[in-house]
Amino acid sequence: MAAVPVLPPLEVISAPSSWECVDFISDLHLDASRPHTFDAWKRFLAKTAGQAVFILGDLFEAWIGDDACRQEAFEAEAINALHQAAQRRWIGFLPGNRDFLVGSELLQHIGVHPVDDPAVLEAHGQRVLLTHGDLLCLADASYQRFRLQVRDPNWQRLFLAKPLSERRELARNMRDASRQHQNDMPAWADVDLSAALGWLTQTQCNVLVHGHTHRPGSQSIAPGYERHVLTDWELDNSGPARAEILRLTQEGFTRINI
Repeated sequence: MAAVPVLPPLEVISAPSSWECVDFISDLHLDASRPHTFDAWKRFLAKTAGQAVFILGDLFEAWIGDDACRQEAFEAEAINALHQAAQRRWIGFLPGNRDFLVGSELLQHIGVHPVDDPAVLEAHGQRVLLTHGDLLCLADASYQRFRLQVRDPNWQRLFLAKPLSERRELARNMRDASRQHQNDMPAWADVDLSAALGWLTQTQCNVLVHGHTHRPGSQSIAPGYERHVLTDWELDNSGPARAEILRLTQEGFTRINI
């Protein structure tokens, strides 16, 4: 098992009083082949009652560099949707394992706030620890090695120097390898609850909110500590439709199926 990640000093986001309603989403895996999911996401951004929206990673199926939004129609439309939403409400973006190459300069240019992984949100009397979730899937040692590799600045610099078409092909190959790895595992690794509890106590948070695992639900980790797992979104392929947000108000957390 991998060692429990050591937390550096964390970014703390203190919600202003105007944030009566805060929404959390993750794992939409948007791309051009999923138009219904994409349209549902745009409608949500335009109509949600939330004064703030936190996107906790894997908004995109793959993000191969910010220059894609200057050359590809889908990426351009997605960035424009974020830009328009950021004019109406606070939008925070925390990267996942599929879209860690979204650059902070691009986000700031369109008015979206980059959020560190992990980060702390103080809202409605609670301290909430926010993370994509993959850092806590410690049982998947091979993934943790891969994550360390692709988050290295030198690896990213070399990858982004390649032509866009080559990057797209490499990203497709990495996704295929990831799916094969998941199929070969006896069970998809979940968050290590001992590590999660360690993070919560270290940061003096009582709630963990994360995505990544595609296992939506809420549970008590220990007395006084709970986690909320966000759902992935799927409105294009066969099987049950999924499109849910987690909302925090003064009354607490609720799940809303849109």
